[in-house]
Amino acid sequence: MTLVSSPRTRIQLCGPTVIERDGERLEGRLPGRQGRLLFAYLVLKRHRPTSRDELIEALWPRRLPAATDTGLNALISKLRKLLGPGVLDGRSSLRLRLENGDRVDVEVAAEAVHRAESQVALHEWKRAWGPSLVALFIAEREFLPGEDAPWVDDQRHQLADVRVRALEAYAAAALGTGGTELPAAVRAGRQLVRLAPLRESAYQVLMRALADQGNVAEALGVYAELREVLRDQLGVSPCASSQAVYNGLLRA
Repeated sequence: MTLVSSPRTRIQLCGPTVIERDGERLEGRLPGRQGRLLFAYLVLKRHRPTSRDELIEALWPRRLPAATDTGLNALISKLRKLLGPGVLDGRSSLRLRLENGDRVDVEVAAEAVHRAESQVALHEWKRAWGPSLVALFIAEREFLPGEDAPWVDDQRHQLADVRVRALEAYAAAALGTGGTELPAAVRAGRQLVRLAPLRESAYQVLMRALADQGNVAEALGVYAELREVLRDQLGVSPCASSQAVYNGLLRA
């Protein structure tokens, strides 16, 4: 028995943990909180072997419990039993094996935002729409809620970046589509500015969307806000592309 057959395995690490294989939900049989952490870490690091010392550091980053090796052995044994033979390989170092076609949500988000950005670069607005939303929906959920470890924080930072990129791709797709989608572009642009106040491209999308709605004065106000933020926090002026959008608004 392997971790995947038809239909493929689906693993969700953002929001509630989900392990679905052949239509069966397995997450309720994970060996407690530490078992969930161990599974998530092995999923993320599955492209290379992971040493026992690394796993101990990942599971107990601040204070080692008594009989650490015994505790780790018990978790590994229970995880092997849950996943079945051939899924969790190794003894001194471990490697979790998934099959082609398996879906891990954090990886789906990373792939989707890349596709969305590629389509935006080609001005294929409708093709950018779907993948940008897929990445956004995943990245907006918290990775392993309630957990606190350096590697968890690192993954959350990566997902925060995916969220901003996906939101910008979505805003650009809505702006490029125009018409009834302009309000969506404005909402996404405003959210972008809140999430990434030093990201000039966020202000540019918002300015263009407002101008296309006929709100040129409000768009000029966004540029003034950008200029003030950059001056106060970095002591610099907006970049040439932001200035070009501003000058275009003045001509309009």
